[in-house]
Amino acid sequence: MIYYKTREEIELIRQSCLLVSKSLALAGSLLKPGAKGIDIDKKAEELIRDNNAVPGFKGYNGFPGTLCISLNEGVVHGIPTDYEFQEGDIVSIDCGVFMNGFYGDAAYTFALNGVKEETIELMSVTKTSLYKGIEAARVGNRLGDIGHAVQHYAEKVHGYGVVRELVGHGIGQNLHEEPQVPNYGARGRGSMMKDGLVIAIEPMVNMGTKSVTQSDDGWTIITKDRKPSAHYEHTVAITKEKTDILSDHSFLEEAIKNNPELVEIPIKS
Repeated sequence: MIYYKTREEIELIRQSCLLVSKSLALAGSLLKPGAKGIDIDKKAEELIRDNNAVPGFKGYNGFPGTLCISLNEGVVHGIPTDYEFQEGDIVSIDCGVFMNGFYGDAAYTFALNGVKEETIELMSVTKTSLYKGIEAARVGNRLGDIGHAVQHYAEKVHGYGVVRELVGHGIGQNLHEEPQVPNYGARGRGSMMKDGLVIAIEPMVNMGTKSVTQSDDGWTIITKDRKPSAHYEHTVAITKEKTDILSDHSFLEEAIKNNPELVEIPIKS
């Protein structure tokens, strides 16, 4: 059952999403060769708790971290570890927050200096595909329109692999609510989007095959061919007035500009 949100509830979700965005920006500011995911995770948890909120992921189905930190061929659900980041790594960081009774959720893939140009292209296409999906998210359209927009751009135009096993989702009083929001599909198919729908749109796009597998840690999803994967996510409210992006990547992008160890990832025109 899909739970449509009031304008007041959307504003509460926005506040959770803004704290998510600030937590991701903090993570980006700390990323550098030699930094460890476990230390960044601790700092993010401190920021969230200092704002009278709780990490949305920590303890969720037993997950041990505040952040999902997925490295290079990691798609999603990576556990923060004491691995020391290196030049050329790409690092997908996903964060959830529970505050004032509602969840927020967003993700971003960061690139450390030395990353290959072909990997930057993958990241740019994936980031752009997120906004292609958001453009299709409006009252009267169907969920398949979002998936088609992402899949067509990333897979048909650019030849990458769009992950099938993992999808976006509704969000609100629960971290994962109906409906599921696949990153593939056909236009005009699926549930019609109505006023008050709040969903997390999150393309996961692989350099090579769309196929994934689970690593030995029991959590991290990795590409089957071990080629890089990128992941970007926004929480979006769909209303009759407009489609409203509740999370804010501008915090992250400012942190990237101010961190000489990171590469800016453009949106393609």
